[in-house]
Order: sequence, then structure tokens, then C-alpha cells
Amino acid sequence: MATLHGEVIEVQRLSPRMVRVVFGGDGLAGYEPTGFTDEYVNALFIPEGAPYSAPFDEAEARGGPPQHRPAGRRYTILWWDGATRRLAIDFVVHGDVGLAGRWADHAQPGDRLQLLGPSGGYSPDPDADGHLLVGDESALPAIGASLERIPAGTPALAVLVVDDGDSQLDLECPGDLTVVWVHRAAGGGDPDQLRRALEAVALPPGRIHVFVHGEAAEVRSVRRHLLGHVGIPKEGSSISPYWRRDHTDEQWRQVKREWLAAVEADV
Repeated sequence: MATLHGEVIEVQRLSPRMVRVVFGGDGLAGYEPTGFTDEYVNALFIPEGAPYSAPFDEAEARGGPPQHRPAGRRYTILWWDGATRRLAIDFVVHGDVGLAGRWADHAQPGDRLQLLGPSGGYSPDPDADGHLLVGDESALPAIGASLERIPAGTPALAVLVVDDGDSQLDLECPGDLTVVWVHRAAGGGDPDQLRRALEAVALPPGRIHVFVHGEAAEVRSVRRHLLGHVGIPKEGSSISPYWRRDHTDEQWRQVKREWLAAVEADV
């Protein structure tokens, strides 16, 4: 896995909770795209007060005091332009909360971010009869990139949960796209809201290729419906949580393996 670093070229405020950062510079010279539409990098964020900056020796930084060690967060690559050696990442921000979101919220041209990767594992099957993509803001970059890869005329259904109308983004797709926007219930504590919205719409006919990612409880509810009631085959489907409500990234990592095992036992 390559160690890279990008320099901030441009920062765009897409919505109240989404910031797009465009990176460039010689530190991206070794970037080798995977070809997957959920392509991601592991971004290394430097804690406040740490005595180093990007680019840095990761092993040396991790050997320092715990409070100064870099924190890794996975982020989807929205697009990569090999000709200009630039890439874009969309960040979900929550004001001054969270290490990664706070960094993106304050990012300025000239700032640098260290990256490991890229990796990936999903792309829309060009031979599928239709496509279903379900998720929240954390999955929007991968869903947006995937929709652009769907063949012309192929039915595609995207069911997406965001805070409100101001958080909806324009999505492009050569296929026959239907988008259902779901506005999150107050407090965001209803794990079945996204699943109910999916139940209320007709799925594309024939063999559909499925991509479901986002908050853990919401993904689990949708997964039960699709695999247990609709009969979507587990093999070939990309269904996985990116984060879990009321858990920090570190807390989620500690329980994620047990959570996934419990989810696997559902269906």
C-alpha cells in the first residue's frame, strides 16, 4: 500500500454537512487507481500538538506518545484525474466535532494530508439488469461515483437518507435513475426509517446488483429486508456499515467484529 500525501488545492462547501476537498501536488505521484467505484484511502490525521506534519514517517509517528499518534480514517475517492494528478474527497462534517470532520471543516489551500492506498472492492456489474444503492452521507461519495458507471438505460434506484433538503446533492447517472431522498427523523435515532422508505418503492426488475453502506443499525435493518424478505443473494452484494451512531471511530472499531458476526447470523 503506497504512502502518499496531498496538498489542498480547493475546498468546496457542498451542503451544511458535506465539504469537498481537492488535493494535488507531487505527493500524489505514486497514486495508482484501482478501478473500483468505492475506491478509498486511509487518511492519517495528526492530533493537535503533535510535533510533526505531513509528510511524515508513519512508523516513527506511531512510536511516539499515544496522544500524538496519527489517527486513520477511511475515505472514498470521489474522483482521480491522472492528467492533472488531482483527487477529490468528500467529508461529512459536524462543526468542531470529530478529528477528520474538524480538519476538513478548517482545511485551507496549502494544507497537507497523508494518505495510504488506494484500495476498493465494488463496482456496478455492467451485466446486471438493474442496480440498488442505499446509504447516508457517508456513502454518498461511493454511490455518486458508482451511479456514473452504470450503463446507459439500465434501471438504477438510489434510496438516500440525509438531514434535510439542503443536504441533497445532484447525482449524475447514464442509467435510468430514480432517487428517493429520505429526511432523517429528529435525533436520527430511527434505525428502520431507511428500510421503510425502501419497502415503499418498487425495485428494478430482474437481477439487481446491490450496494448498501452507512450507519450500522440502518444498514442492518436494510440487509434483513433485502436478504431475508426480498431474497437478494448475499453473494455479489456489497452491504457493510461505515460507522455506528453514538460510537466514536475508536469505539466502533473495538466492537465492529462482534457486530458483523451478529449481523451475519441475522440472515
